[in-house]
Amino acid sequence: MKASYGALIETVRAKNPLIHHITNYVTVNDCANITLAIGASPVMADDIGEAADITRISSALVINMGTLNERTIISMLESGKSANAAGIPVVFDPVGVGASGLRNRTVVSVLDAVNLGVLRGNISEIKQVAGMQSATKGVDASRDDRISTGDAVAIAKKLSSDLGCVVAITGAADIISDGQRAVCIENGHPMLSDITGTGCMCSSLMGAFCGAAPDAPFEAAVTALLTMGIAGELAFEAAGGKGLGSFRAALHDAVSRMDAQTLMRRAKIYEA
Repeated sequence: MKASYGALIETVRAKNPLIHHITNYVTVNDCANITLAIGASPVMADDIGEAADITRISSALVINMGTLNERTIISMLESGKSANAAGIPVVFDPVGVGASGLRNRTVVSVLDAVNLGVLRGNISEIKQVAGMQSATKGVDASRDDRISTGDAVAIAKKLSSDLGCVVAITGAADIISDGQRAVCIENGHPMLSDITGTGCMCSSLMGAFCGAAPDAPFEAAVTALLTMGIAGELAFEAAGGKGLGSFRAALHDAVSRMDAQTLMRRAKIYEA
C-alpha cells in the first residue's frame, strides 16, 4: 500500500501537471510554492473573464474559500463546471463554512453545480457540510468538535457516499474515505498548526496529485496528506527549535525533497 502512494510522487514530478487555483490571498504564495515543491506547476486566475479558460488547459482545479467574495464565487462555479466538462478533477476546500451565511450558501452552490473529486476540511467544516451540529472558530477547527477516530471515519464514509467524492478530514490524525475504504494517517507535528496555510497547502498538494493521477482521487488525497505530515516532522527535526519562520521554510524544503523511500519509511497509516 505504501509503495503505491510513494510512486505517485515520481508521477507528479514526471508529468508536471498544471494546477489551477482559485484560492485565498492570505496563503496564495504558500499554495503556489508548495505546488512547485512537489513538482507541479501552479496558476492562479480568479477573474471571471479567464477563470474557466485557464481551467480547461489545466490538469486539476483547487477551489478554496479562505477569503471569500462575491466576485470569486462566480469564478469558482464557472471554473468548476468547466473542469467537469473537461474531465478535470476538482478539489474543494470549504474554509470557514459555518462562520457566515455567505460561506454556507457558497458551499451549497458549489456542491449543487460541481462534481468534486476531493472534499478536504477540518472536522468543524466537514461536520457543517454533512449537516451536523458543529462549532466554529473562524477558519480553524473548534475544540468543541473533537471526536473519536471511529466517529470521524463514519462521518467521512457517509459524506463521501452522499457526495460521490473522496472526503478528507485533516487534523491531529487525518481521515480519508471514498465511501468504501477509509484510512487514518498519524504523521505530522503540532507545530504545523502554528503557521498559517497548512490546510490550504494540503489542498494544493491534493490538486497536484489528482492532476497527475486523475483516476485515483483516493490515492492522491492520501499521498498528499502523507507528504504534508511527514514533511512537518522533518521540518521540526531540521528547524523546529529556531522558530516558526525557519520551520515554515523547512516545511517547503522537506516537500521539495520528498521521495518514495522517505514516504514509505516514515508513513504512519492504517486502514480505519
